Amino acid sequence: MTSNLSYYSDIDYQYEERVRTVRTAAIILIGWLAAAIALGAAGVYHVSTDAIPTIQYGILLPIVIGILLGRSELVIRILDAVPQEWLVGVQLYRALGIIFLILYAQGLLPGLFAWPAGAGDIAVGLLAPIVGLAYARAPRENAGLVRAWNFFGIFDLIVAVTTGFMTAPSFVQPIVVQPSSELMTVLPMVLIPVFLVPLSIVLHVASLAKLHRSGDVMVHA
Repeated sequence: MTSNLSYYSDIDYQYEERVRTVRTAAIILIGWLAAAIALGAAGVYHVSTDAIPTIQYGILLPIVIGILLGRSELVIRILDAVPQEWLVGVQLYRALGIIFLILYAQGLLPGLFAWPAGAGDIAVGLLAPIVGLAYARAPRENAGLVRAWNFFGIFDLIVAVTTGFMTAPSFVQPIVVQPSSELMTVLPMVLIPVFLVPLSIVLHVASLAKLHRSGDVMVHA
């Protein structure tokens, strides 16, 4: 009887710990989003042809901070609390990259940015629940699939950021196109590069780190 009570007590503790950890992560994300909205509203990331761009700081700083904090106890608890299939499947939101193609069709974004960013995001987003479900059903057999999906997702984001930077008007703009990708530096679209892009990178890194921590590898007969 005592052992049963101890068993259920451990389950309750684990559940409460997971809830606390996820709640903490949610608070951090909401604070980050609020800061991104405030900076975007203040025009901090807006580009012009005679100025040095600043949007790279909004993209890179959260990524660097997230990676540096990756070994902290809080982040490790979050990784332990969130199942791998959730880390993967949640990026279904990337399929909203179709908005880039819609804006391109309306003449508001350059094709050099919209096509690779839109097509890549749609592919990553639609594959996310499929890869997540495959891992949930057979973790060790599909660890390689999750790893490949993560690298593909990171590559897609690198291409999107690079083409966006190249086509945005600034003092250092390497490619002059009309329309430019200036729209991506003002609200609400600026939240994609300064919030969703870093968040996606951090999720990819977290997924890869969780794979490494779990020791999931493809088993060959």
